[in-house]
Amino acid sequence: MALVTDIDHLSLAISHATAPAFMLGAVAGFLSILIARLERVADKIRALRSADAAVVDPSGALGASFSHRMVLLSRAIYFAVLSALVTAAFLIGAFVAALEGVGHARLVATTFALSLGLLIAALVELTREIRVYMANMDLE
Repeated sequence: MALVTDIDHLSLAISHATAPAFMLGAVAGFLSILIARLERVADKIRALRSADAAVVDPSGALGASFSHRMVLLSRAIYFAVLSALVTAAFLIGAFVAALEGVGHARLVATTFALSLGLLIAALVELTREIRVYMANMDLE
Protein backbone atom coordinates (compact mmCIF):
# COMPACT_ATOMS: atom_id res chain seq x y z
CA MET A 1 0.00 0.00 0.00
CA ALA A 2 1.52 3.29 -1.07
CA LEU A 3 1.93 6.11 1.41
CA VAL A 4 1.11 8.69 -1.21
CA THR A 5 -2.32 7.91 -2.59
CA ASP A 6 -2.00 10.36 -5.41
CA ILE A 7 1.15 11.89 -6.89
CA ASP A 8 -0.86 15.05 -7.40
CA HIS A 9 -1.11 15.52 -3.62
CA LEU A 10 2.66 15.42 -3.32
CA SER A 11 3.13 17.67 -6.33
CA LEU A 12 0.67 20.14 -4.82
CA ALA A 13 2.48 20.05 -1.46
CA ILE A 14 5.81 20.74 -3.16
CA SER A 15 4.35 23.64 -5.13
CA HIS A 16 2.89 25.07 -1.91
CA ALA A 17 6.31 24.84 -0.26
CA THR A 18 7.94 27.39 -2.55
CA ALA A 19 6.64 30.52 -0.81
CA PRO A 20 7.57 29.31 2.70
CA ALA A 21 10.98 28.19 1.42
CA PHE A 22 11.61 31.68 0.05
CA MET A 23 10.40 33.10 3.34
CA LEU A 24 12.90 30.94 5.23
CA GLY A 25 15.67 32.33 3.04
CA ALA A 26 14.47 35.88 3.59
CA VAL A 27 14.27 35.39 7.35
CA ALA A 28 17.80 33.93 7.34
CA GLY A 29 19.07 37.04 5.54
CA PHE A 30 17.13 39.27 7.92
CA LEU A 31 18.65 37.42 10.90
CA SER A 32 22.15 38.04 9.58
CA ILE A 33 21.40 41.76 9.39
CA LEU A 34 20.01 41.79 12.93
CA ILE A 35 22.99 39.88 14.30
CA ALA A 36 25.43 42.24 12.55
CA ARG A 37 23.67 45.23 14.11
CA LEU A 38 23.73 43.54 17.51
CA GLU A 39 27.47 42.88 17.18
CA ARG A 40 28.14 46.52 16.27
CA VAL A 41 26.23 47.73 19.31
CA ALA A 42 28.06 45.22 21.52
CA ASP A 43 31.40 46.46 20.15
CA LYS A 44 30.43 50.04 20.95
CA ILE A 45 29.46 49.04 24.49
CA ARG A 46 32.83 47.30 24.93
CA ALA A 47 34.66 50.38 23.61
CA LEU A 48 32.69 52.62 25.95
CA ARG A 49 33.51 50.37 28.91
CA SER A 50 37.21 50.22 28.04
CA ALA A 51 37.41 54.01 27.78
CA ASP A 52 36.80 56.26 30.72
CA ALA A 53 32.98 56.25 30.55
CA ALA A 54 32.68 59.31 32.82
CA VAL A 55 34.75 61.35 30.35
CA VAL A 56 33.23 59.95 27.14
CA ASP A 57 29.62 59.83 28.36
CA PRO A 58 29.22 61.91 31.52
CA SER A 59 25.40 61.77 31.48
CA GLY A 60 25.25 58.01 30.83
CA ALA A 61 22.79 58.59 27.96
CA LEU A 62 24.99 56.85 25.41
CA GLY A 63 25.31 53.71 27.53
CA ALA A 64 21.57 53.67 28.17
CA SER A 65 20.92 54.08 24.44
CA PHE A 66 23.19 51.14 23.62
CA SER A 67 21.53 48.97 26.26
CA HIS A 68 18.07 49.82 24.95
CA ARG A 69 19.18 49.02 21.40
CA MET A 70 20.56 45.65 22.55
CA VAL A 71 17.20 44.77 24.12
CA LEU A 72 15.27 45.75 20.98
CA LEU A 73 17.61 43.85 18.67
CA SER A 74 17.48 40.79 20.93
CA ARG A 75 13.69 40.83 20.74
CA ALA A 76 13.79 41.22 16.97
CA ILE A 77 16.12 38.22 16.70
CA TYR A 78 13.84 36.20 18.98
CA PHE A 79 10.76 36.96 16.86
CA ALA A 80 12.61 36.27 13.60
CA VAL A 81 13.86 32.90 14.86
CA LEU A 82 10.33 32.01 16.00
CA SER A 83 9.05 32.98 12.56
CA ALA A 84 11.57 30.66 10.92
CA LEU A 85 10.70 27.82 13.30
CA VAL A 86 6.97 28.19 12.66
CA THR A 87 7.62 28.27 8.91
CA ALA A 88 9.71 25.10 9.13
CA ALA A 89 7.01 23.41 11.23
CA PHE A 90 4.45 24.51 8.66
CA LEU A 91 6.47 22.89 5.87
CA ILE A 92 6.77 19.65 7.81
CA GLY A 93 3.05 19.68 8.63
CA ALA A 94 2.10 20.33 5.01
CA PHE A 95 4.21 17.45 3.75
CA VAL A 96 2.89 15.08 6.41
CA ALA A 97 -0.67 16.08 5.56
CA ALA A 98 0.03 15.53 1.86
CA LEU A 99 1.58 12.13 2.54
CA GLU A 100 -1.41 11.11 4.64
CA GLY A 101 -3.80 12.48 2.06
CA VAL A 102 -5.62 14.81 4.43
CA GLY A 103 -6.58 18.38 3.69
CA HIS A 104 -4.11 20.89 5.04
CA ALA A 105 -5.52 24.23 3.95
CA ARG A 106 -6.40 25.34 7.48
CA LEU A 107 -2.97 24.28 8.78
CA VAL A 108 -1.25 26.13 5.96
CA ALA A 109 -3.22 29.32 6.45
CA THR A 110 -2.91 29.37 10.24
CA THR A 111 0.79 28.62 10.51
CA PHE A 112 1.78 30.88 7.63
CA ALA A 113 -0.22 33.74 9.14
CA LEU A 114 1.45 33.11 12.51
CA SER A 115 4.85 33.08 10.86
CA LEU A 116 4.15 36.36 9.08
CA GLY A 117 2.88 37.88 12.33
CA LEU A 118 6.13 36.95 14.06
CA LEU A 119 8.12 38.42 11.18
CA ILE A 120 6.10 41.64 11.51
CA ALA A 121 6.91 41.72 15.24
CA ALA A 122 10.63 41.37 14.39
CA LEU A 123 10.38 44.21 11.87
CA VAL A 124 8.61 46.41 14.42
CA GLU A 125 11.41 45.80 16.94
CA LEU A 126 14.01 46.63 14.28
CA THR A 127 12.12 49.84 13.49
CA ARG A 128 12.09 50.76 17.18
CA GLU A 129 15.85 50.11 17.39
CA ILE A 130 16.48 52.30 14.35
CA ARG A 131 14.43 55.10 15.94
CA VAL A 132 16.56 54.89 19.11
CA TYR A 133 19.70 54.97 16.95
CA MET A 134 18.47 57.98 14.98
CA ALA A 135 17.45 59.85 18.12
CA ASN A 136 20.90 59.36 19.65
CA MET A 137 23.09 59.80 16.56
CA ASP A 138 24.49 63.06 17.88
CA LEU A 139 25.73 61.28 21.04
CA GLU A 140 27.79 58.72 19.16
